[in-house]
Amino acid sequence: MSNPLLDFSSLPRFAEIKNEHIKPAVEALLKENRAAIEKARADDVIPTWETFVQPMVDANERLSRAWGQISHLNAVMNNPELREIYNENLPLITQFYAELTQDLVLYEKFKQLKASAEFNRLNSSRKKIIENELRDFRLGGAELPSDKKKRFLQIQEELSKLSSKFNDNLLDATNAYSLLVENEETLAGIPADVLQTAKKLAETESKTGWKFTLHMPSYLPVMQYADNRDLREKMYRAYVTRASEFDTHTGVDKDNMPLINQILELRLEEARILDYKNYAEVSLATKMATSPQQILDFLRKLAARAKPYAEQDLLALQQFAVEKLNITKLEAWDLSYVSEKLRQERYAFSDQEVKQYFPEDKVLNGMFKLVEKLYGIRITAATTSRNIQCWHPDVKFFDIHNANGQLIGQFYLDLYARPTKRGGAWMDDAITRRRIDAKDTTSHIQIPVAYLTCNFSAPVTINHQVRPALFTHNEVIVLFHEFGHGLHHLLTQVEDLGVSGINGVEWDAVELPSQFMENFCWEWEVLISMTQHIDTKEPLPRILFDKMLKAKNFQSGLQMLRQIEFALFDMHVHFDFKPNGDKTVLQLLDEIRSEVAVIIPPDFNRFPNSFAHIFAGGYAAGYYSYKWAEVLSADAYSLFEETASNGVINETTGMHFLEEILAVGGSRSALESFIAFRGREPELDALLRHNGMETA
Repeated sequence: MSNPLLDFSSLPRFAEIKNEHIKPAVEALLKENRAAIEKARADDVIPTWETFVQPMVDANERLSRAWGQISHLNAVMNNPELREIYNENLPLITQFYAELTQDLVLYEKFKQLKASAEFNRLNSSRKKIIENELRDFRLGGAELPSDKKKRFLQIQEELSKLSSKFNDNLLDATNAYSLLVENEETLAGIPADVLQTAKKLAETESKTGWKFTLHMPSYLPVMQYADNRDLREKMYRAYVTRASEFDTHTGVDKDNMPLINQILELRLEEARILDYKNYAEVSLATKMATSPQQILDFLRKLAARAKPYAEQDLLALQQFAVEKLNITKLEAWDLSYVSEKLRQERYAFSDQEVKQYFPEDKVLNGMFKLVEKLYGIRITAATTSRNIQCWHPDVKFFDIHNANGQLIGQFYLDLYARPTKRGGAWMDDAITRRRIDAKDTTSHIQIPVAYLTCNFSAPVTINHQVRPALFTHNEVIVLFHEFGHGLHHLLTQVEDLGVSGINGVEWDAVELPSQFMENFCWEWEVLISMTQHIDTKEPLPRILFDKMLKAKNFQSGLQMLRQIEFALFDMHVHFDFKPNGDKTVLQLLDEIRSEVAVIIPPDFNRFPNSFAHIFAGGYAAGYYSYKWAEVLSADAYSLFEETASNGVINETTGMHFLEEILAVGGSRSALESFIAFRGREPELDALLRHNGMETA
């Protein structure tokens, strides 16, 4: 097939995809989809799953898979040409899906199907899909009069453009800034492997010295270890003013604040067109939580628990800064540095020391060994002879087999940071599991495939020897988190696309499997098999692990309050904030900080300008999901603790979690799945206990 984006017979053909393939593929697939939809609309027989729903599922999946490959490349191999083509075609995709959810004829046919005898004969997954479709038609404006439908469609197109621009601005701002340090004395305290990478980065530009950037593997170690306070301040200022009016490196047209105001205005208009009071209510229509006020009460209850601990954390930092580091006024650019010094003194270890025990291969093997035992699966790296096409030489590919040796899932792993990749870590679906009942072939299961993406430090060459990538313990936790998302997608047993894997799962429950996985990063029986010192080859010493465990809840109050601050800002900005009114976005954030925060950033901090989760991702009025799902995940993990006999890696409990949480996907409500696993509704106690905040 000449256009690789139109080949759905196997895995994506990344090595063959060219920019010139994108527009023809999008046009061809949109034409095909519209033809399928027109046929469904024109069919005057009583709608059934096979004659009405399935043909549209098939057509929409092809479009979704092709556009998914394009979107993925735009996120991990971004360049000006690809970005331009992506943004040119994005409105076409947005328009198509918006028109689809506004189609009154299709909506009526789904209602007919729901009311028919056929509906009662469908399995629970298909019933759930039809119910979700009816809800999404209502949220998509199907019941609106024609003039409002037109405006609603315009809003969707504008929002997609603004969100894409927000991400582009943030990536450009991150890439635009670099700091060349030529005086070696300025670099005191920064780890050797970080300096080696910085030196090589400078050498690639034929410069003498060390080049630091705002990408996490470069930025974080400077903030955490650099003794030079001026260096930390320069890096901090550059980082927190990215894509703002203070960002002199990318230009005024890259300021995200005007985009934020436009996004909020359009979301509010969208909500009112749908007869909701605010966008938060629209967002919660597809979530476990029932109202914005319920979320605000939940967050403030957590804040009340966390604030006394956070105040103690801050006081300890301030006292240590004065007494041991001669820093009389603790500034924002001192926090990571002083925290690391305090942790080293209090617990006698550093992140850098621990990092030497987590080489990439050992970490991956240990993580795979854990889930293999829990879920009765086997994970193997694909051999080069299979000619699997990846988008970058650093990307790896893995197969998952069940206990019978049957292939049940596959995933790409892209671990290292690079300038062409947007920041953060995420999982996305490439192919979703479903049963295919084609007329000319035998019924078969489509194997699910996932993308797992992180931004860790790459291997470095020291004295002509390549040292493998080393991960901090926090990066190991991030990896486990994303792998938890991946397992949710890959281990599903559902055979209908709309609720298979993470599809159809309420957004505030989708973090349950990912945050659940993080708990294992604190278990000795897990770490002992996934650690090996880069030089001595010894596993993590028990004495060092015990120190890490004692430090597990170090500054947990500050960390929890920080997440609550972000979640409250997100909920309020979409609930009771008036865009372009008397109060600015920054003033709203200041009010929230004055209520719950104990650390107030400097005035020049422009956090909202880089808050891509809510302004360019899927977390608008949903950032609370991290804390909401953390309650679920901590409570779910507590069953492993309760059933532990010879360690928490309990195969029986693991298979129970697989069967009741991972395997069912979105085929039933998240609360039903949780109760089926835990035997009761979720409770807050486990989360507080895991964070060192015991209930009274």
